[in-house]
Amino acid sequence: MENYTLNSFTLQLEGLKVTEVSVYPVFFFFFLSYLVIILANVGIVVLVFIDRNLHQPMYLLFCNLPLNDIIGNSIMVPRLLSDILLPPSERLISYYECVVQAFSTHMFGTASHTVLMIMAFDRYVAICDPLRYAAIMTNKMVIKLTVSAWGVAMVLVGILLGLTIRLNRCRTMITNPFCDNASLFKLSCENVFINNIYGLTFTVVLFTASIGTMVLTYTKITVVCLTSKNKSLNSKALKTCSTHLFVYLIMFLCGMLIILLHRFPQYSDYRKLSAILFHIIPGSLNPIIYGVQSKEVRKFLSKLFESKKTVPS
Repeated sequence: MENYTLNSFTLQLEGLKVTEVSVYPVFFFFFLSYLVIILANVGIVVLVFIDRNLHQPMYLLFCNLPLNDIIGNSIMVPRLLSDILLPPSERLISYYECVVQAFSTHMFGTASHTVLMIMAFDRYVAICDPLRYAAIMTNKMVIKLTVSAWGVAMVLVGILLGLTIRLNRCRTMITNPFCDNASLFKLSCENVFINNIYGLTFTVVLFTASIGTMVLTYTKITVVCLTSKNKSLNSKALKTCSTHLFVYLIMFLCGMLIILLHRFPQYSDYRKLSAILFHIIPGSLNPIIYGVQSKEVRKFLSKLFESKKTVPS
């Protein structure tokens, strides 16, 4: 028989199932990954703001991704690290902290899609309508696109969590390494039909909008590149669009893997690991991919290192 506790404000996290031998290797892997995420993403944001050559719509919009990675991982990973070192019975979390963690987790995933959608629009205008690019992608437009990306994500996730918070809870076990919406509404013994319908609608709308945006913009970009004889335009399109598309595919495939593994309860341990890697892999790779591909970023870093070499000792 399962023990029922009505609306308990202390919940227990199931966490990752880690053997005693692998506790510290797993801990240091996630710890080093978190350090890389914070240092690389903070470095990119600082770089964009201090170098005036990078004060372009493409880089200003991209700054939303490292900010999202920093916030999403900072709320999830430190808590995960502390839980790895604790026995399962001591992995306790308050209900309010769990709700905040669930909100940030879903904001991370949703904002990743919406930010990449506005970046796709920027690439579309830059390549398909270059003569009007400066007139369209003004500072005001960059702000509007940024507010829209975060605003849409906040509204969608707010409704998702609002429908869950209204439910009474009769269980206390979060069957996940961190809190998310599904693990929260599974604590309830009430009818969660509305939650399931909205969750499904939320996922379908978000994925349809993001995939549709990518297909539409990249189809038009491809047509322009194939019909244009401008080699410099085609080269620029290939570099910037391949970077953006690669980042999108990493995030999309990581997200799809979690959704698919939800359908197979026997692979719950793999699903938990995939949910963690959904935060860590894009957060680690995004700044590296953009840093390596961006000519302006490479130029700034080379100048920085050259100036350090020429400073007299």
